Amino acid sequence: MDHAILGQTALAYSPVIDRNRSVTATRLTVWPLQQGAQLDAGTLLQALAEAWPVGGQSLWLNVASEGLLQDLMRAQPGSHILLEIPAFMACDEAHAEALCTLHANGNTLLLKDRPLQELPRAVLPCFKQSIIDYEDDRRNDPHPEAHSAPQGAAPGAGNARSITSIQAGVRTIGEMENAFRNGATAVLGWPIDDVIQESGKPADQPALQVIVMLIDQVHRQEDIEVLEHTLKRDPPLAYKLMRYINSPAFGLSVEISSFRHAIMILGYQRLKRWLALLLATASKDPNMKPVMFAAVRRGLFMEELARVSGDEDMRNELFICGVFSLLDRMFRQPFNELLKTIPVPERVFQALAERSGPYEPYFKLVQAMEGSDRFEIQEAADGLMMGFGDINPALLKAMQSAAQLD
Repeated sequence: MDHAILGQTALAYSPVIDRNRSVTATRLTVWPLQQGAQLDAGTLLQALAEAWPVGGQSLWLNVASEGLLQDLMRAQPGSHILLEIPAFMACDEAHAEALCTLHANGNTLLLKDRPLQELPRAVLPCFKQSIIDYEDDRRNDPHPEAHSAPQGAAPGAGNARSITSIQAGVRTIGEMENAFRNGATAVLGWPIDDVIQESGKPADQPALQVIVMLIDQVHRQEDIEVLEHTLKRDPPLAYKLMRYINSPAFGLSVEISSFRHAIMILGYQRLKRWLALLLATASKDPNMKPVMFAAVRRGLFMEELARVSGDEDMRNELFICGVFSLLDRMFRQPFNELLKTIPVPERVFQALAERSGPYEPYFKLVQAMEGSDRFEIQEAADGLMMGFGDINPALLKAMQSAAQLD
């Protein structure tokens, strides 16, 4: 994934979550590292196509550069790529032809922020949805009487009323629920901050405990018969594990036909990573879907960041660190208690329970790239002493591998 533009930009990502709490697309934010730099839109599309090919999951592009966005509009991206168009550009007649051409070619256009004037008549049908930040939507204000006029009632904005809303910047389950109650068709962000408090009783707890037991048994290298007996307690988990191991992301040249076969081919140590992935994605609680989406990508991304080191043990540990990084939400226990029952390497324990150790800089970078602050991302990259020419390809490779597991 050798594209020069990946070293000239900073990237961040978040899920697009529908009313069923399913992740239906990925939103990718792109910032130029140097203001005014000439960036090649075609090269960017080529780089992204490896992670989001035609026919795969939809990609929402949020480009923080007017010039690069204009070039992308002219480059005619595939119809699976949705472009976010700032309201000030949508209102500008100079962009009307390009927007109408994109719409005619099947691209979904998303109106970003509220227009301060009427959209051109030709452009209005191009937009079916608008993206409004959660904090800017008056309907989410617990004290609406503090406002003297309805939000979004700017002069001439009335012709956009038929456009449905998407809420960006959602951080908690409560905010997500509120956005959907107020009519949002989707939310953007990471509603995981309060999942411990909001999710009710632990979801699918028996399945989680079965996997914890398996991880402990693999750690102690119990006989295969003991592991098989444990896994038989939950046949759907056995099926899911086999699907993971046989996925293209794993890259095996032979098909694994049974759990016993998996142990014989992989060995106990390599099997641990897939049990870790299984644990991080075992919940059936709908509100946990964004958590599981994040956990898979964190693990794969942290592993890819360490690939340049050539240290296989480190890559495996960083993978486990990433996929376990949200288990405190799933089990509703702090890590210093939770990891007493789930065996993890010492460096993983330090990163998760103590926020220290050699893996902490990797963890900080992953969290920063789930946010919306370019300077925080830059600071985290500097802390890891890595350039974006290595970081961004690692992210896109992780996105590609995660799609193969979904």
